[in-house]
Parts: sequence; structure tokens; C-alpha cells
Amino acid sequence: MAPTGEFDADIVVVGSGPGGYVAAIRAAQLGARTVCIEREATEWGGTCLNWGCIPTKAMIASVERLNHVKEADVMGVTISGEIGFDFAKMMTRKTKVVTTLRGGVSALLKSNHVRSIVGTGKMVDPHTIEITAPDGKTERVTSKAFILATGSVPVFPPVPGLQRDPKDKRGESSNGIWTSDEAVSAKACPKTMVVIGAGAVGLEFGYTFRNLGAEVDIVEIAPEILPTGDREIAAELRKALKKQGIRIHVASKVAKVEQKNGLRVVTVETPEGVKTLEVEVVLVGAGRRAYYDSLGLEALGVQTTKRGVEVNEYLQTNVPSIYAIGDVTGKMLLAHLASHQGIVAAENIMGHTKKMDYRAVPAPIYTVPEVASVGMSEEEAREKNYDVITGRFPFRPLGRAMALDVTEGMVKVVAERKYGELLGVHIIGPYATEMIHEGVMAIKLESTVEELMDAIHAHPTLAEAVGEAALDVKGEAIHKLKR
Repeated sequence: MAPTGEFDADIVVVGSGPGGYVAAIRAAQLGARTVCIEREATEWGGTCLNWGCIPTKAMIASVERLNHVKEADVMGVTISGEIGFDFAKMMTRKTKVVTTLRGGVSALLKSNHVRSIVGTGKMVDPHTIEITAPDGKTERVTSKAFILATGSVPVFPPVPGLQRDPKDKRGESSNGIWTSDEAVSAKACPKTMVVIGAGAVGLEFGYTFRNLGAEVDIVEIAPEILPTGDREIAAELRKALKKQGIRIHVASKVAKVEQKNGLRVVTVETPEGVKTLEVEVVLVGAGRRAYYDSLGLEALGVQTTKRGVEVNEYLQTNVPSIYAIGDVTGKMLLAHLASHQGIVAAENIMGHTKKMDYRAVPAPIYTVPEVASVGMSEEEAREKNYDVITGRFPFRPLGRAMALDVTEGMVKVVAERKYGELLGVHIIGPYATEMIHEGVMAIKLESTVEELMDAIHAHPTLAEAVGEAALDVKGEAIHKLKR
């Protein structure tokens, strides 16, 4: 181990995803000699940029634009000729978006004088990492501190026949068993598919492929879709997706998957009985697990749990020189949370004392209608023994919603009765993923529902629904008909 002052670097970041590259840049801004390690030269930006958040949103954007054109006649816009889509062109555009942003990550690291190394890292001791390059060459780098940002990998439920062929490369499947990796690399839209899991991943892909013409069944073992979300909002989304033709089976599970004549025969146990579905593709969206398999943490005594690497409120592990951020910590698996954790970890290593605050983390879902939430659901607040009061306001009466022809959905506000403490904001509807940030800021600043009521919302906007929902907590919504 190198003595203090003789390290090769001040901070080494393992992983270049939305947590890792942000941590590396923040560390460099604070004057640290910084190294960032990524195992593949083509994956700067991590899973989010290359296989997750960005490619999925590019695909969804194409679907939304297609639907806008199909529905243009409602707005008085006439379009002659057949309306269709070119799947290959959609995917080419998706790839261009990804490669452009990937190049941007590399450029940002370089401009901040972060040394980028391609290879797989393994901890040798609390201040040394060995990096194996793709060609097999190894290099050891010593550092004052490390930030682990190795992310997560898809979870495969223990279902007979759901196993992948070990020979398959990432993004390819020879037997029709997909993860999100294969979905964003698809060469064509499947005609039929079963999606396992009705969380964000399963619902977004179910929405995407259904609106490109696929017959889609979504299977969720919990009693409702979005199992960790607000149940009322989840029920509204389920109704909306069913209207689009997606078949949703809640309180159900996939019992087995068999191969037959080039198709997947999926046996589903539902409350109504056993159903058999023959489909081209089974997409596994049943969650992800923290990935730290090859880091050698056990030998160093780094504490882990079933969820991931254990960290304190400063994102430090029990080994003082090692910090961890993002999915590998097993917290909420959200790219923006990883980015914020990266900033906090870098600042703490560089002498600051900054605690993580998880109260105001937005959770977006990019179906149509969109869903976004921050803070506690109504159920969670009640479980924590708050005296809960709620307010709701639909988009339908709003002039802006009518003008845009997007009247589906509502805003829901969850508050505490005695002091009016704002506990949660939940939105289903147009631009929910953009609108949620008013709720984020309000909860971050420990606002009361009265303060949200008093905030002036511009007219005509969709955000008026937030103000009206806050007013409705006290039964004072202006534009809500009295029953």
C-alpha cells in the first residue's frame, strides 16, 4: 500500500454511469486527481445511457410522435396518405442519440482532466485497484479513496424455462427471452410478447411495443401495477393502459416458459385460473440487483446486504477509504439519485460534511399517460401513522389541457392534517415527469400544503392542477364541482 501523499490519484471512480461520471467530474472540480474506470470502451455513460434511460426514452418519443400524427385530425390538421412507421429508422435515431451523449460523457471527463481507463477493476487493498484491460493487460492504481459506481443487472425470477443461453451476447437473445438490453436492441417489433413485471421497466416497454402494434400481456405478482407507488395513481394508469389494448394480469405469476415451434409458451397463474400464452418474446422486467461481483469486496471486509453495498449517510462503507453510490447501494434505482449521490460522495471525500437526504427524490415513468411522484404515497404515510389528508384535481377542466387535447389524469397531494406538512405529490397525466419538480422543491424545502396553496400558478398551464390539488386538501379547490 502506498503511503499517504504518494498515491497515484486522490479519487478513483469505478464505473462511468450517471453516478460515476458525475462523481468524477465533481471530484475534479474540487481539485482531486481523478481516475474513472469503465469496463467497455463503448459504454461510457453506463447502463442508463447505453441500455436504459436514454434509448428507451428515444423509442418512446418516436411512439408518441406517431400517435400525435395519428390523432392530428382532432386538432384540425389533415394528413394525406397512410400513417405508418419505420422501425429500423426509429432504432437508428435511438442509436444516434446514445452515441452522441456517450461522446459527450467522454468529452466532459476529458475537459475536467479526469483520466479515463477502460478495463475491469478489482480491489487489491483499501487503497489499490487492479484494472484488467480488454486485451488482458493489467495495471495497478493507488488512490486515497474510491467511489464504487458499478450499477445493477437484471434479475431473473426462478421460473423454469426462463433461463438465457449463456452464449448470447448482451443485446442478443437466441431463444426469445429478453431483458431491457434486448428490447432496446430489437431488429423488429415482435407481434406478441409477455412482459414479466409491472414496474417502470415493464410498463414502459409494454407501452412502447403495444403502440407499435404488438399484442402485449403484462404479468405482475403484486395486487397492483407499480407495487411501490401510490395505489390510486397505479389504478388510474392500469385503466389507461388497458384502454390501449394492453392485457394486465395482477396478483399473477409466470409458472413456466417452454419453447415450441419457435414460440414461447408461457403458463400464467392468475386469480381467474391458469392461462397459457403463446408469444414471440418474453421480456423480463422483474427488477434489478446491485452488481459488485468482480470487485473483490469480500476480501476487504466491505459490508454488503441482500440489497447491495452498505453505506452510511455520507455514502461511506465500513472501510473508510471506500464509498459507494447509485444502484450498487441498493437504494432507489434511479439515475438522478445516483448522480446526486456521486456529488455528495465526492464532496465528502474532499473534506465536506454532507449527508444524503432521500425525502425528495422524484420517480418518473414515461408511459402515456406519464406518471411521476415524490415523497410518500398515501399508503406509506398511513403506515407511518401520519394523520393523512389528501387533495386531487383532474386535468380535464383545465383550459391548457383542453387546448392541448391531453385531458387524461390528475394531480394528488398527500399532507399531514395538524401542521399541513407536505408528504407527497403524485401526478398521472401530460408532462407529469416535468411537472413533478414543483413537488420536489416543496418537499425539499419542507413546505406546508398552505404554502403550496398560496403559490401563484400561471394561467393557462397544466401546473394549475398542482395548485388546485393543494387547495382541494382543505376542500377549497376553485374549479372543482361540489358534490
